[in-house]
Amino acid sequence: MPLRPPTDSLGNPVTLHDSASLPALNDFVEGFIACEARAVNVLLHAAEDPSALVQAYCAALHMFAESAQGPANARPFIDRALANAPHATNREQRFVAAVAAWVNGDLPRAMALHEEQARLHPRDLASLKLGQYHLFNRGNSPGMLRIALQAAPAAADVPYLHGMLAFGWEQCHRLPEAEAAARQAIALCRKEPWAHHALAHVMLTQGRICEGTDFMASVSDTWTGLNSFMVTHNWWHQALFLLEQDRHAEVLALYDSQVWGVVKEYTQDQIGAVSLLARLELAGVDVGAARWADVADHLAPRQADHVLPFLDLQYLYGLARAGRLDAARTLRNNIEAHAASRTEAHERTVWQQVCVPAAHGLLAHAQGDWPTAAEKLGTALPRLVEIGGSHAQRDLFQQIWLDALQRNGQWAAVQNLLQPQVNAQPESVRLARQLGVVNAALGLPA
Repeated sequence: MPLRPPTDSLGNPVTLHDSASLPALNDFVEGFIACEARAVNVLLHAAEDPSALVQAYCAALHMFAESAQGPANARPFIDRALANAPHATNREQRFVAAVAAWVNGDLPRAMALHEEQARLHPRDLASLKLGQYHLFNRGNSPGMLRIALQAAPAAADVPYLHGMLAFGWEQCHRLPEAEAAARQAIALCRKEPWAHHALAHVMLTQGRICEGTDFMASVSDTWTGLNSFMVTHNWWHQALFLLEQDRHAEVLALYDSQVWGVVKEYTQDQIGAVSLLARLELAGVDVGAARWADVADHLAPRQADHVLPFLDLQYLYGLARAGRLDAARTLRNNIEAHAASRTEAHERTVWQQVCVPAAHGLLAHAQGDWPTAAEKLGTALPRLVEIGGSHAQRDLFQQIWLDALQRNGQWAAVQNLLQPQVNAQPESVRLARQLGVVNAALGLPA
């Protein structure tokens, strides 16, 4: 009787050159969907095991660095994966092809392959989460939800699938479904940080500021062994709740202890720091030049990265706020050149029509050129979803635009934009305080 092939921890058959690689392969599968640092353990087996899936997982990890060097660093691994793909299963071959498309910059093909994988192998949740990542970065929230729904019947026992569903629902503005999915994930596994994150989004959007603060505090003891993005990002969400309550000292303490400094070289840690410092300043807090300088030291090497427009815009603003205006101008010019060189239709449109005007607006704001900032950001904002990022993350650009409008004396426009936000966020001390200034300037009652 022939031996059954080994399977990963989700029951997917795997083809391995060395069976000793299976625990590390499972560390990637489980660690990736659980946002845990152990996902990188598969790199330790790359030299001994040329199996297609092992090599593709290693290539994906290098791409997740979100740096200009990512494709070059991933290339040896994906080349080995492709060379060994004929010995792999169809599922493994499809995953290899999807990662190869990513390395080659062909995101439409990568996303199509991940969506096909979700239909044919719905328990390949590593593929599903990678597909969601690409769709998220393209601003395709319906695609994020659709791909997760494909897996729901077959993977309902896996808490992390419900976390992926929760974020897909939330990004599609389907908040009751998002909360239900997040709570289902947490019921299956209290330590489900992506579900915590999705529920924080729901509560922030619905103005449940105090409840959100208490909820994140109640589960923060489980944020152990996570990758730096997940732990810093969940603390960033807690900082947003505190910021709405004008608890500025606590926000600064969280910034110093949890949001910045875990892996300063990582893109997501960098933009989380830029975003929180900028929001604090917009709320009237002096964050100190030293904090900006520390972040800018790590942003300076990214002037020619252009991995994602969402990242570039925050690098630019961080450099400019730190007073590194030459570097910020260089990055703006590089963004324009990169945008002009794009050939894939979606990418070209987003870089040229959204990222370029936003870059001009952000640099103008950092330099105190309020009319230009108001004009350029006003052009980009209606389409900002196309650059990726979440609603909560992109709100930074809305806040900067409102600040530019106000500083440019466009009080009526600010009132028209700010009052609906206050209506939707009655617990927000920050918004109420800002609206009080606007009403006073307009001669309106509080």
